[in-house]
Amino acid sequence: MIRRNTLVICALLMMALPVATQAAPCDRECLAGFVTGYVDALLAKNPGALPLAADARFTEDTKELKPGEGMWKKDLKPTRYRRDILDVRQGVAVSFLVLEENNAPILYVVRLKVADNKITEIESTAVMNREEGMLFNPDNLKTVRPEMLAKPEKGRLNTREEMIKIAVTYPEGLKVGSFVKVDSPMVPHAYRYENGNLMAGPGCTFFKGCDVMKTQTIPRLAGIRYRVMAVDEELGVVAVRMNFGPGSLFSGQGELDVWHSFKIFDGKMHAAEAYCETVPPGTKSGWENGAEY
Repeated sequence: MIRRNTLVICALLMMALPVATQAAPCDRECLAGFVTGYVDALLAKNPGALPLAADARFTEDTKELKPGEGMWKKDLKPTRYRRDILDVRQGVAVSFLVLEENNAPILYVVRLKVADNKITEIESTAVMNREEGMLFNPDNLKTVRPEMLAKPEKGRLNTREEMIKIAVTYPEGLKVGSFVKVDSPMVPHAYRYENGNLMAGPGCTFFKGCDVMKTQTIPRLAGIRYRVMAVDEELGVVAVRMNFGPGSLFSGQGELDVWHSFKIFDGKMHAAEAYCETVPPGTKSGWENGAEY
C-alpha cells in the first residue's frame, strides 16, 4: 500500500511539473517592456542584450538578417514618438517609432513575437526619406495623436473578431477601388495618415475629395495582399501589414509595402495611421506563413 501511494504521489508531481515550470503569460506591461528592451538594445548596438529564442527570426525591409545587421549598425537616437499595439492573447507587440540618425528622422516599425519570455520573431521596416517612402512628413510625427492612445470604455469596444472584420474592409476596399462598395464602417470624421501625411479626413487637401475617407477616390489595387499582425483588445487597434501590389506608386515601377493600424470601437473605424515603403515588384514580406488573406 505504501509503495502504491508513493507511485501515485510521484505521478501527480510529474504531471504538475510542466505547469509549475511554464512561463507566466506576457501581459501588457510585459510586452511593452520587451519593446523597451529591444529599442534600448538597438540604440546601444547590442543585440546580445536581447532574450532571443534559439531559432529566432529577424527581417528588416523584407530581408532576412541577423540581429546586429541593418539598422543595428547605425548611430541612432530616440525621439518622443512611440506608439505600441499590444496583443496579449498572441504574445505580439507592434511598435511605431521615430528614431534619428545625425538629426535626420527615420520612421521605424517593428513587430516582436514573445513566447516563454523569449523573442522568437522580429519583423521590421525603416523608412529613411521621401524616396523610400513616396510620402515623408515626419514633422507630423512629433507626438502620438491622442485618438490612437485613447482607451474606449469596455462597453464601446468590439470583440477581437469584430475588430478584424472591420479592419480588413480597408484592404478589401482597395481591392475593388471603393470603400463604399465594401461598406467599410468609417465614421464621417475618420482620418488617415501615411508616413506623417494627412491622406484622408477633415482638413485633407492632398487631392480633391480626400476630406471624407469613405467616399474619397482610391485606386483599384486588385493584387493587394495583407495579413493581420496584432489586435490590441484594450485600445481597440488592429495592425495589418499589406503589399498594395501593382499600380500602388504615384509613378514608376514598384509596389507599396504598408504597416497600417486602425482605431476601431462602437463598430466603426475612427482612424488609420501607417508607415509605408516602396519595394520592387513582387516583393514578399518574408512572413507568408502567417495569416495572409
